[in-house]
Amino acid sequence: MAGGKLTPRQKMINLMYLVFIAMLALNMSKEVLSAFGLMNEKFDTSNVTTSEYNKKLLTFLEAKAGEDPLKFKTPNDQAQQVSKLSEDFYSYLGSLKKDISADFPADEKTGKLPYESMDKGDKIDELWFEGDGYSPKGKEVVGKFDKFVADMKAVFGNDVKFQPVIKELEQKFNTADIKDGEGVNKKYLDYHYKGFPAIASLTKLSALQNDIKMMESGIYNVLMGNTFKEAASMKNFQAIVALDKNVYFQGEQVTGKVVLGKYDANTKPTSFQGPGKIENGQAVIAMTAGGIGEQSFGGTFTFLEDGKNIPLKFEGKYVVVPRPNSANISADKMNVVYRGLPNPMTISFAGISEDKVSASGTGLTSAGGKGKYNLNPGSGTEVTITATGKMADGKTVSDKKVFRIKNIPGPVGAIGGTDGVVKGTKSRLEVSQVSAVLKDFLYDLNFQVTQFTFKVPGQAAVIVNGDRVNAQCKAALARAGRGDQVTISDIKTKIVGVQSTVVPPKTAPVIYEIQ
Repeated sequence: MAGGKLTPRQKMINLMYLVFIAMLALNMSKEVLSAFGLMNEKFDTSNVTTSEYNKKLLTFLEAKAGEDPLKFKTPNDQAQQVSKLSEDFYSYLGSLKKDISADFPADEKTGKLPYESMDKGDKIDELWFEGDGYSPKGKEVVGKFDKFVADMKAVFGNDVKFQPVIKELEQKFNTADIKDGEGVNKKYLDYHYKGFPAIASLTKLSALQNDIKMMESGIYNVLMGNTFKEAASMKNFQAIVALDKNVYFQGEQVTGKVVLGKYDANTKPTSFQGPGKIENGQAVIAMTAGGIGEQSFGGTFTFLEDGKNIPLKFEGKYVVVPRPNSANISADKMNVVYRGLPNPMTISFAGISEDKVSASGTGLTSAGGKGKYNLNPGSGTEVTITATGKMADGKTVSDKKVFRIKNIPGPVGAIGGTDGVVKGTKSRLEVSQVSAVLKDFLYDLNFQVTQFTFKVPGQAAVIVNGDRVNAQCKAALARAGRGDQVTISDIKTKIVGVQSTVVPPKTAPVIYEIQ
């Protein structure tokens, strides 16, 4: 039924679960859970269809045994044993599926499970595992796998024509330890089921049920002496799920088809053009994902038939989403922008390329880069920013967010970069710069002092233009004594380095105490 290498179908199933492993560290999206729920439905549908087909084969073999017992009695007896063993193991896997879905009641109308809620696998983790090993239930599960393989092998004995069946059994239902991507040996159930979402484990079990049914079909064909014995092993027809693309947005229609096909290593094209290479009768895709959004790929097989080259074109689609490299964390009460400043913003839609996203709002302008904007709010207390994205199917989605508008807070005066009450000698004050600072503000704003009032106790106040004391200030300062406090107030400023039309609020005074 299978050679020493994995069948392409098994590779597809393994790849599906490798994707799941990679996504366990992320916040699993509802779309992915729904997609695997759909995959589980496809397997269940295929299993029903294949079961009916197997019943017809079994009935036909029984009829043949009645017509020609000498030739077909032994094959019929073997087929009946295979049917019983397969049905028992298939039913046992079904009971495991019921255990998994017991906590997820199906919809009363549609009968479907709530796939988007099946993102945890706590039940299997608790039932099948105990510490670093298996629980009694886990040991039971592994025992059922091993018993199925042993009983099936006993049906065929050492008959050489059934060796492909034996190899497929040992391959698909092997419970030996598995080496993970980091080279660590893990137990079979630990590798395949521990920590996985419930819907992933459910789908894996459905795939195993599908393996059982497909194997039955191949065995019955061999037992009937079907001329396509080879097809009953490595190239047996199977249900192949072909969705139109591999990622869908919530609410988007999932489209595709399920077809019957086979992988034929003997079917060799004369040439192949596309993103991959031919291995065992199939094109193995290997390419680098394109830009964010829906991408298409295609190519052509060319076969020689009756001396003529027959082209067979193919095409596929997939959706590229941004690689998660940072979390989207926001403080709900801190959605604030400041009036008179170019507040920088990054606006995007997950899964939609940046060139398909636009944004609008009062005072919002492009900052030049993709998804980069500046928001310079005007009057009012709030501003609403609306983002619109165009999906691959032509539909648009939009979202909006409201920001509070606040004025720039007033700075505080400083002498030599120090605010509050500054102590020092007269000579230091004479050469120090009067400045204004904005403490603990989100923006690194710089203020230039344009005017201030200089007041020495007992002396007339001096109005100074600029940011340093003048001769009048020095004359008044000469009559000040130790302990006197010079007040620098009415400090007027302007913002420098940033385009702003806002006049800064009043600046708090600074005191200089003579030492």
